[in-house]
Amino acid sequence: MNSTQIFWMQILTSVFVFGIVAVWYVWPSLTKLSRNAALIPLLFVHVFRYVGMTLLVTDMIDPKLPREFLSSAAYGDLLAAALALASIFALRSNWRVAVPLVWVANTWGFADLLNGLRSVLQLNIPSFNLATFWYIYTIYAPLVVVSHLMIFWILIKSTSWKK
Repeated sequence: MNSTQIFWMQILTSVFVFGIVAVWYVWPSLTKLSRNAALIPLLFVHVFRYVGMTLLVTDMIDPKLPREFLSSAAYGDLLAAALALASIFALRSNWRVAVPLVWVANTWGFADLLNGLRSVLQLNIPSFNLATFWYIYTIYAPLVVVSHLMIFWILIKSTSWKK
């Protein structure tokens, strides 16, 4: 297998494994909570997206990667992290804007992920030296995807969820 095949195999395996953990363990626990309480741990997964700023640190990854890609990924993740954190505070404080803010945070974060995926495909990112950032793409990003989907599910089912 070449590096690109390994990269995608690892991502798909991580999504599968995190999906199993979510269905077997996380989801049953979340259904016992109120909607707001269930959203908080899922949002905490996104707070760590500030790690994406590492892409802007000189000599951390392949210098041949386009600066536009690096900036877009880093700042998109930073905004996603900030929105997730703001959403957590809003939910814990029972602010009226809490659920709309979660919609904004999750929609932005998911759109940013899709934009990043487009760039990963266009630039064939696994062909570059990603150093330790390889693990962010192959372990953390799949966790973020599963979390986004769970948040969307809770938000969509919001009317039947315990308040």
